[in-house]
Amino acid sequence: MALAMLVGVTTTLIIREPDHTALRSYTYSAMAYGRFVLLFLAAVGGFVACFYFSGELAGLAKTSLGHIFANQFLAGFIVECLRLAGAILVAWFLAISLIKVGLVDYPMLEQTYIMPVRDFFERYGLSLAWLLLALIGLYRISDIVLGVISNIFYLDMGFSKNEIATAVKIFGVLMTIIGGFLGGILSMRHGVMRVLFLGAVLSAATNLMFMILASKGYDITWLYIVISADNLSAGIASAAFVAFLSSLTNISFTAMQFAIFTSLMTLLPKILGGYSGTMVDAVGYSNFFLLTALMGIPVLLLILVAARRYQFSFKLA
Repeated sequence: MALAMLVGVTTTLIIREPDHTALRSYTYSAMAYGRFVLLFLAAVGGFVACFYFSGELAGLAKTSLGHIFANQFLAGFIVECLRLAGAILVAWFLAISLIKVGLVDYPMLEQTYIMPVRDFFERYGLSLAWLLLALIGLYRISDIVLGVISNIFYLDMGFSKNEIATAVKIFGVLMTIIGGFLGGILSMRHGVMRVLFLGAVLSAATNLMFMILASKGYDITWLYIVISADNLSAGIASAAFVAFLSSLTNISFTAMQFAIFTSLMTLLPKILGGYSGTMVDAVGYSNFFLLTALMGIPVLLLILVAARRYQFSFKLA
């Protein structure tokens, strides 16, 4: 897998840089960029160290809170959220400290991190900007929270690894590609916001089909039906969502803003997805799938509100 990734690395090293020097209003030395990378590594190191050294304390806190709340799963979720918040604060403190001692030029930091965020809030206003960010952060929650546990679910239903690989990684990928093409065509004809709503409805609805598979157990036909519906809906939703995210970016800050959006897109769903196993242990597969479907309802409301306030427009330049 590492060798396969080298294809992209080699390509970027061989191809010539596009001639866009006329668009650059500022440049920095290699040393300045090197110090900037050190700042990033220091912040990441502090983030990781906070998790590493708080492991024993977190274990004790989970045990204590578990007795207080009489719910070990809830206690674990609260403690891990607090660890995440603490790690972010440590990373932030290290970054600010290194900036104050002069490791990185503040104008460079501002142009890289602050200006893209400021531009987004200035263009859309405070209330609409937060609404759009909430939509971005919750749109994929149904898919991702369920997706974390899906392979374990298939195994528990009695399917072999070969059957799962054939259905999910071959047939499922083809259905995702078809869904992507279909989502692109529908977006062009009916508008991105409408297809965004359709994708959210389908993503939540297909989660309910997993309840049928859970009741049937080992049924290869229903496995393919569920995977077909799930991947097709995911392809439709993803095509519209990528177009939506692209429309939100400013061409002057495209890379940074798109990176923020895609990271925010998976942040909360990945955190909740980490507890998919404990949720299944607590409520069972059928109730868990119902719960993931219900998670899509706030997304539908956010899309309806955003569609009234946000005028979609997508420009290539």
